[in-house]
Amino acid sequence: MVSEGKGMSETRKSAVLTPPLSIDLSDADYTAPNLIQRVFSLFKNVRPGSDLTKFQLPPLFNLPKSSLQCFGESLYCISGSDDILSRCNDGKSSIDRFTAVVAWSISTTRPVIFGLAPFNPILGETHHVSNGTLNVLLEQVSHHPPVTALHATDEKRKVEMIWSQQTIPKFYGTSVEAVVQGKRELKLLNHGENYVMNTPKLCIRFIPVPRADWTGNVTIRCEESGLLAELCYTGKSFLGFGGNNRSVKGRIIETSTSKTIYEVDGHWDRVVTIKDVMDKHKTKTVIYNGKEALSKLKTPEVKDEQGLWTSESAVVWSEVIQSILNKDWAKAREAKQEIEERERELAKERKSRGESWVPKYFNLSKSNSSKEEVYECSPKQKWVPTAPIVCNPFL
Repeated sequence: MVSEGKGMSETRKSAVLTPPLSIDLSDADYTAPNLIQRVFSLFKNVRPGSDLTKFQLPPLFNLPKSSLQCFGESLYCISGSDDILSRCNDGKSSIDRFTAVVAWSISTTRPVIFGLAPFNPILGETHHVSNGTLNVLLEQVSHHPPVTALHATDEKRKVEMIWSQQTIPKFYGTSVEAVVQGKRELKLLNHGENYVMNTPKLCIRFIPVPRADWTGNVTIRCEESGLLAELCYTGKSFLGFGGNNRSVKGRIIETSTSKTIYEVDGHWDRVVTIKDVMDKHKTKTVIYNGKEALSKLKTPEVKDEQGLWTSESAVVWSEVIQSILNKDWAKAREAKQEIEERERELAKERKSRGESWVPKYFNLSKSNSSKEEVYECSPKQKWVPTAPIVCNPFL
């Protein structure tokens, strides 16, 4: 068996970090000329219904970052004076904490740029970032199928997050639908509460109006408090009209009585409110302001160059990232092919020796209880250590 480290180059490279995806980042910041036409040409030989898990994109269609970084940014990159994670922990009652968790879950939804996708992480790739006392660690624990594990802890506030994510993108002729499988857990250790939730799916449409939307249903459940939230994410209408772009609606339910306590309404990139249905005045309270939280996000910085692992996303893809930023597509393509070819050779070597890959920071298991295999990840360490890369601390 082998673990993280063998698949990475021993030559020390500098990390290249790019701005996080935010609502004030426009498509023009990354998109190349005639991108829509190029997207159509990219899929002209792909059959409808095809699984795109193994589909390799040319660098022209890549964001200058790995999907591990995009995944991690949804946790450690947030602005504004309202520290939502502290609000989850500081709520005086279970319903106060639950509504804060609903707001926090919504805050992990981030904009997507049409026609561009992050790099597919290589096996054993990691991403390790700290934001204040919150330490976040991600590892690519499987390549086929692609499975990402996340462990985030805040020892000071006694908060822990354990996520596993397996994205399954499929092509449907005029659209791509990416279903995100996996369980997300947020544990408030001081209160003995565990919140379990899922993720909306990503729908990318090519016609009649090119766009990318988060859609579908999300549930958030806390067995200890007996509370449940049912949320529905909606994008624009088929023709691109309507005012429901990036909307989220739903309700918070007391499971013992099946009674609705609050109704949730708003837009995940703007304002989300809850309405007390038991109050005769139908009082509305703002629980999340996406415009404030997802604007002017700061780019993480390397504080300890020597502490960077060779498996760090910003190191593994540094040459590709810099080439994309420079719009040197030939060099980006060459650097990306070199990484992919090295990974194929390492996979052949493991197979010839009869070795199987063992993640370094997570235990990986799978269940066949449903129609498709579901992968679950559990961290090997209790607390995530402080990272060499830091994001702006919570204000």
